[in-house]
Amino acid sequence: MPHYHDINSMSEGKIALVAGIDHYPSASLSGCVNDAEKIGALLSKNHDGSKNFEVNYLLSSRTNVTRQVLKKEIDRLFIGGNDVDTALFYFAGHGNLNAYGGHLATADTRQYDEGVSMDDVLKLANHSKIKNKIIILDCCHAGYMGSRALPHENLLSELANGVTILSSSREFEASEEKNGEGIFTSLLIDALKGQCSDLMGKILPSAIYAYMDRALGYWSQRPVFKTNVSKLVSLRQVPPPIELNVINNITVYFQSPDQEFQLDPSFEDTEADSCKTNIIIFKELQKMVGVGLVTPVGEDHMYYAAINSKSCQLTAMGKQYWGLVKSGRL
Repeated sequence: MPHYHDINSMSEGKIALVAGIDHYPSASLSGCVNDAEKIGALLSKNHDGSKNFEVNYLLSSRTNVTRQVLKKEIDRLFIGGNDVDTALFYFAGHGNLNAYGGHLATADTRQYDEGVSMDDVLKLANHSKIKNKIIILDCCHAGYMGSRALPHENLLSELANGVTILSSSREFEASEEKNGEGIFTSLLIDALKGQCSDLMGKILPSAIYAYMDRALGYWSQRPVFKTNVSKLVSLRQVPPPIELNVINNITVYFQSPDQEFQLDPSFEDTEADSCKTNIIIFKELQKMVGVGLVTPVGEDHMYYAAINSKSCQLTAMGKQYWGLVKSGRL
């Protein structure tokens, strides 16, 4: 039987169903259970060890993942509980596409009864009262999810408000494995570890997609990202690439978003007439350069901007963060 806690008694606010199926009547896979276990472990805790998602595992190494079992657990996931505001469904296994639509293949798959309909999964997510619903699929034809489901329902979008889908491949593509693991999930693991965090250390679905889209440039499969949200929810918290107190100093060094900050050799600690206060400021400005908030003017590097008494200025992203700090929203 699946390993799970009582979802209806949950109070943590974030729940996830992580499914991995290796065992099929034919064409078994080798890395889906392992992928699912790795994803579940990352989702369950933030980098500092604090609790994140309450993860339920549905793995073919532990139970026979039939169509009935998978449907039951997906239904339980999107029913949630009174205190649940985020539900995430991850699936690794075979995907099937035929004239009747896309399906998540289960252990009892057979022709014209391949498994759980992607349309049915989306219907449950669309009608769920949970605020944020996230579906991540690593299977062939995963991009079908959300492509044309429920045309008879009077929705402004095929995705109801709060639904986000991240798929490993386009509708008519296969999802590839390499060295016993899914290429998509291996990138997802890297992303959740912090490869695409924002400056607050948050891992957003949109950033994961952007990271994967760049990384998969040499592979035939292309990830698909679909969402209908006003605000993306963070999937995991990792150490931020820059300290918050340094970001907050952006309005100290730049009185307005268009102002340039004048530099001179006293900011560089290798110079004889360097100033201790200026050296501290310069190190913080260099940190801002490292995360794309600041750029030197007229020079390729901050060192030469200081030595040659040039200046630095805010980038477009720097101006956005300047506004966030100035308005107290950071």
